[in-house]
Parts: sequence; C-alpha cells; structure tokens
Amino acid sequence: MKRNICILGIVFSLSILNCQLSIAQRSYSLNQILDSARQNNITLRNAQRSVEAAEQQRKEAFTKFFPTVSATGFGFTASKGMAKMDIDLSEYITPEMAQGIVQSGILPVEALASLGQPQSIEMMKKGVMGSVMAMQPVFAGGQIVNGNKLAKVGEEASRLQLRLSENEVEKTAEQYYWQIVSLEEKMKTVNAVETLLKDIHKDVSVAVEAGVAMRNDLLQVELRQNDIESQKLKLDNATMLMRMLLAQYCGLQDTDFSLVYNPEAQSPVIEKQDHLLALLSTPEYQLLNKQVEAAGLQHKMAIGSNLPTVAVGAGLVYHNMMESGRSFGMLMATVSIPISDWWGGSHNIKRKKIERQKAIDQLADNSELLKINMQSAWNNVQEAYRQLDIARRSIEQATENLRLNRNFYQAGTITMSDLLEAQLLYQQALDKRTDAYTDYQNKLLAYRQAVGQ
Repeated sequence: MKRNICILGIVFSLSILNCQLSIAQRSYSLNQILDSARQNNITLRNAQRSVEAAEQQRKEAFTKFFPTVSATGFGFTASKGMAKMDIDLSEYITPEMAQGIVQSGILPVEALASLGQPQSIEMMKKGVMGSVMAMQPVFAGGQIVNGNKLAKVGEEASRLQLRLSENEVEKTAEQYYWQIVSLEEKMKTVNAVETLLKDIHKDVSVAVEAGVAMRNDLLQVELRQNDIESQKLKLDNATMLMRMLLAQYCGLQDTDFSLVYNPEAQSPVIEKQDHLLALLSTPEYQLLNKQVEAAGLQHKMAIGSNLPTVAVGAGLVYHNMMESGRSFGMLMATVSIPISDWWGGSHNIKRKKIERQKAIDQLADNSELLKINMQSAWNNVQEAYRQLDIARRSIEQATENLRLNRNFYQAGTITMSDLLEAQLLYQQALDKRTDAYTDYQNKLLAYRQAVGQ
C-alpha cells in the first residue's frame, strides 16, 4: 500500500513538473517572437523560395557554356519509291556485243531481246536514318556571358528582397508584440484603478451612512466603476484578437502564452549613425544598384543579339535508304548573321540604353529619399524618447495630485467630482506612459532598419 502511494506521488509530481514546463514554454521574449516569425511566416517562406528559384535560374544560364547535344531518328515507308530512273540498255549494247553474249551463253536470246526494251528502276521506297549532333557556341555576341552575369544579379537581387521581407516581417511581428504589451499594461492600470475605486467606494459608503456625505457622491463613484468595467471588457477583446494575430503571423501553436518584458527597465538609447555611410549597407540602396547593373547587362545583351553568332560541331549519321546501311561522321561550322534584325534591333538597343539611364536616375533620387527617411526616423526616436521621459514624470505628478485630492475630499474641502477627476488624470498618465514606451520601441526598430542594422 505504501509502495502504491509512493508511485502515485511520483506520478503526481511529474505531472506538476510537466505542467510547469508547458507553462514555461508558453512564455516568449521579443527575440523568441522574432525567431519564430523568421522560421514560420509565410511571406518569408515564399521569399526564400524565390531565392532558390533564382539560384536554379543562374545554374541554368551556366549550362549555355556547354555544347548542345541532340539526337534524331527518322523512318519511313512510301507507296512507291521516291526516286525513279528509266534505263535503255539497247543504247549501250552494240550488235557485236550482243552476238558475243549469245555465243558465250551468258544470256539466252530471249533475255537479251528483253534488254532492248527500256527498264524502270525505283529506289528509296523505305528506310531509316539517325544522327547524334553536338554544337559548341564559339561566339554569340556576349549573350551567354552577359546572360550568366544577369542571372547572378537576379539571384543577388532576390537575396536582397529576402532581407527586405525579413525586415518587414520583423517590423510587423514586433509591432504586434508591443501592442499586446500596451494592452496588458493598460489592463494592469485598469485593475489598479478598479482597486482604488473600491477603496473610495468603501470610504464614501461609510460617509453616506454617517450622514457626512451625499449619496450623489456614491453614485458618481459607481458610474466610474461601471466605466472601468466597460474598459476591461474592451481590453480583453482587443488583447485576445492581437494574440490571435501574433500567433498566426509567427506560427505559434496557440494563443495561451505570456510575453516577457519589463516596462520599468531603462529604455535603450542608441547613437546616431553616419547616414551617408549607412546608406551603402541598406538593402534598398543595394537593390537599386542591382537594378542599374541589370539594366546595363540587358543593354549589352541587346547589342549582342544583333551580332553574328559562330558555332562549331561534330556529328555521327547512320542511314539505310537503299537496302544497305551506312554510317559516317562529320564536322561542321555555322555562321549566322542577323541582317534584317538590325532594322528593329537598333531601336531595341536605344530603348535598353534609355532604361539603363532611368535606373541610374532612380538610384540617385531614391538615395536622397533614403537619407531623408533616416533623418526622419532619427527625429522620431528623439521625440519618442522625450515623450517617454515626460510621461514618466507625469506619473509622479498625477500620483501626488491624486493623493492630495483624496486627502482634501476626506477633509471636505473638495467635491467627489474633483477627486474622480484626479483619478482620471492618474489613469491617463499611466496609459500615456505605456503608449510612449511602446511607441519608443517601435521608433527604435524603424531607425535600426532605416540605417541597415
């Protein structure tokens, strides 16, 4: 019996431990949320597949350096020979030859007489043919070389697009994270205010019963309590919805999780970067450079498509057309000159040159916009930090104001409306601190991404 009780105790302890581990696993820090978003977000998965597709395209372009090998087979049978020839041997057999043939007994007289009539011969009524050819391009106007370079640029551009997608996913995931933090902090504020109103309601109830306060004061407190209850309901619904959005966006298993954060910790302060140097490391700027490079390669390929192409090759051919098979090898060389293509090709070259210049102009213009965006993001960081500092100082002032007004009400020098106004200012100060804290975190992220960090 004791042994069974001991086993049950161990099982119960393990169950509690598993439950604690399960609860611990549902606690996420900001870094864990971002890691989950990078691994599970659908947008990033598709961007990664685009990189893989671009890599395969680059490998495909590399195969153009090698010979093209082809094999063909051909067989036919016709209703009659495709080649026909009439032969009149009488033109070639002289009377002396005919007399010698008869005397020697090579042919009887009847057969020799039939040779005097024209004979019809048919050939190639059926047959087969097969070949294996290999052609190696020698000169293609630089299209193969430039095509490989263009494919490599496309792969690099897809990787830059992946970085941009990662930045966007991280930004959205972190915004969801801080929105939930904001809602949870506001719920804590509402709970604290609810506790405060319960104490005030208790004090006013005693004062009303003692006849030293009006019942109207009690009704004002109860109305404010109803308003707090309504705020809690809205916060609960908003928090539940944001948890669902974050779980879906980051691939979390359920919405029953908690977030690890410390709003009372010292807010991080970052230094301003050299925006001109930071510009070079941003994926947006690098992508613009790739567009210029790609436009230049497309211009070169347009020129190459209007140049002669030279190729050499070798092959093995077998045919059986005349009741006897034969095979042979061959060497060959081809030169293709696109004469008429120059009529439209010259315009295509000019069009590609114009597009390259457009890409260069866009690089210069967007580079300035990117630097302006960096400065704007830095200004937002400074403003948000100051707003957070103001909000924290306002809490101290609102707390002291609430304490004084509560004492004044108990002393009978102010009305209940004044006390509830102080309570509302206190709640607003706490909410502003929460909003300022989450806004500062979002502004920090925006600046880090703007400078390519």
